[in-house]
Amino acid sequence: MKTRPFKQVDVFTDTPYLGNPLAVVLDGSDLSTEDMQHFAHWTNLSETTFLLPPTPEAAAQGAHYRVRIFTPGAELPFAGHPTLGSCHAWLEAGRSSGLLPDNDVVLQECGVGLVRIRREGKRLAFAAPPLTRSQPEVALVNQVAAALGLDAGSILASQWLDNGPLWLGLLIGSAEMLLALEPNHLELKNLGIKVGLAHIDKAPIATNLVARSNREARAFGARPPALDTTDNDTQMQVRAFAAAVGVNEDPVTGSLNASLAQWLMAEGSAPPSYTATQGTCLGRHGQVVLHQDPAGQVWVAGQSVSCVDGTVCL
Repeated sequence: MKTRPFKQVDVFTDTPYLGNPLAVVLDGSDLSTEDMQHFAHWTNLSETTFLLPPTPEAAAQGAHYRVRIFTPGAELPFAGHPTLGSCHAWLEAGRSSGLLPDNDVVLQECGVGLVRIRREGKRLAFAAPPLTRSQPEVALVNQVAAALGLDAGSILASQWLDNGPLWLGLLIGSAEMLLALEPNHLELKNLGIKVGLAHIDKAPIATNLVARSNREARAFGARPPALDTTDNDTQMQVRAFAAAVGVNEDPVTGSLNASLAQWLMAEGSAPPSYTATQGTCLGRHGQVVLHQDPAGQVWVAGQSVSCVDGTVCL
């Protein structure tokens, strides 16, 4: 064991203890995968990260550091709040001395490849990795709905969302119903599925979107109506259940919010800029800012604050 610099960061908040905590080991050198997984299990946070020098291939492409991301039960190829929190810790620790004064972009290496992170005033924003999505089987959605204690008829749309982590995304029509859910986490764990649920306020979710997921209606359903992009009041409520990787409910989830935005913006069911709130049922108030730039790239932004700063023996 040796003494290593360590931070615990609260992500997607500017107020300590209202976001999603992240453990960051700033020097993960010489640690095995088993060592990292054991420590992540011990912290019992939704994610723990370990910073390393980039691989030679990534360094040649300009990567500033490499991050490995662990839940209490598994390693992830990518996750949003660990991306922003690790970059916050890296910058705060003074590791950015090599950056030019006018260079506000940090390049992170992780399991999905290189991820761009840019500074936006007090916030950091990451470029959402490419999304692969597909329609889940109706029988599976019904099983998940039963495990959630949710009437399947209240699900407006469903989609497999894969931007590194794989989520089953469900869009539901009632914020009250979303916030009242008390899932059977053991059933969700046995299904082996991470589930993200969203409700969009002030969004005209037409039956067209439901029809598009129905095989018989797909050929006849029109695209959902586009939203007025001048409506800056559109908000989203989000919950994330991930018992399959050892986290019953995640307080604030960057990867899920990224893939929800990519899905719903592409369908015209969310505007190109909005704010998502997550963690309400856990006594948190995470705020995730989503924005699609003119080139179509979705950026996921939030503030971070360090709550613990010291060393850890590993």
